[in-house]
Amino acid sequence: MSPLPQLSRPAPSRPSETGPAPAVRAVPVGRSRLIGRAPARPPAGAAFHTISAAATVLLALVAIGTLIHEPVLIPPLAASAALVHGAPTLPLAQPRNVILGHLLGAATGYAVLATVGSSPWATALAGAATVALTLIARAPHSPACATPVVVVLQHPAPERFVPLLAGACVLLVLGEYAASRIRRNAPEYPAYWW
Repeated sequence: MSPLPQLSRPAPSRPSETGPAPAVRAVPVGRSRLIGRAPARPPAGAAFHTISAAATVLLALVAIGTLIHEPVLIPPLAASAALVHGAPTLPLAQPRNVILGHLLGAATGYAVLATVGSSPWATALAGAATVALTLIARAPHSPACATPVVVVLQHPAPERFVPLLAGACVLLVLGEYAASRIRRNAPEYPAYWW
């Protein structure tokens, strides 16, 4: 097995009294810099708080979906709940990313469904287009890529699905907003609204 390649970083330069600073030279970086570590396990209280907040929001979404016979929101929003409640400081978990990401995903799904129909190929196209659109809109949110898949495969009526999706995203965000205010030492959510 060959050793890992050594990366280099510029060495700090010192200004010379007689002229411009010397050229930057490369300094090898040790192997330990190449290997990351998994985050620490959260304390039991924090884990319980995160799980209960996510479960509460998801159960509310299931109840709403059951009442209006539209349960297809759970796959993409369960993934969003994992990000929002589990990693609330990440850019992907911020309200702009959650709400705009899912709405762009839904729009992409309906556009693909209208132009090429419903197929596994169409879902791949819709997912890729959602990645591109959310990046362009500065609102990347990986779970939003499941939203166009739901639209292309399930054909939910847009007049019911889109308002429900928007409301569910807002409920998810407000759930973490409230949860972050209740628990001591929780990271403040959101880092930014829009």
